[in-house]
Amino acid sequence: MAIYFHSEDILFPKIKKALLKNWIQKVIQKEQNTVGNINIIFTSDIYLLKINNEFLNHNYFTDVITFDYTENLKISGDIFISIDRVADNAKSLKINTIEELNRIIIHGILHLLGYKDKDNIDKQIMTSKENTYLELL
Repeated sequence: MAIYFHSEDILFPKIKKALLKNWIQKVIQKEQNTVGNINIIFTSDIYLLKINNEFLNHNYFTDVITFDYTENLKISGDIFISIDRVADNAKSLKINTIEELNRIIIHGILHLLGYKDKDNIDKQIMTSKENTYLELL
């Protein structure tokens, strides 16, 4: 099983694939799970908006959409990330784009691990987990 990085309709971002794969594996192991097949797909706003419309019936931009295929604690899924949204978020937060990208990557992984962010309590738990795991990177 493995972690793969792809891009659709954008240039592939300058990331350290081996470092990110190792980090994601550590996070999944710390959560008492194993790595299945995980695809992280970098896209544009327009590409992700189409996915948001087609699969979730939402008509707005978002930074990440996660499709979870996990079975028997083997973490698998597709994580679509809008590089446009990540760059805008980083600018408004006054942080480095790669920092924000790392947060969004781990956010998607946490969704695959079963964490939700629909209400304030779940969002607090998710943010706390993100912060904890970003420190591992």
